[in-house]
Amino acid sequence: MDTNSFWDVLLWSFWFFIWIAALMVWFRCLMDLFGDHELSGWGKAGWVILLIFVPWLGALIYLIARGRSMAERQMKTLAQQQAAQQEYIQQVAGKSASPAAQIADARALLDSGAINQTEFDSLKAKALA
Repeated sequence: MDTNSFWDVLLWSFWFFIWIAALMVWFRCLMDLFGDHELSGWGKAGWVILLIFVPWLGALIYLIARGRSMAERQMKTLAQQQAAQQEYIQQVAGKSASPAAQIADARALLDSGAINQTEFDSLKAKALA
């Protein structure tokens, strides 16, 4: 019966971790490559060929050559996403009406009978607060 020693398992785990880390870097390079709208099609094709046929060296060269611009593109994308999120939140939440408009709306509800005087007074107090 052949059992693995502790060191064999540790070594296997180390190489597995390196393999997963390399795949993550490789995919990150590909995602950045195809997310860059300023790079020409020929430039992208060249980088893809390098990343496919020499993945370790290609990813290392890509990180050295385009690492700083990768970070800038990621920060730009995050800023755009955050601005879009803020715009969406403001759109969904809506602009709060002025206190006079809120009181007028509450008065209209009171006149139509949808709310009673106590509810109107409560809405008026909230609008003035």
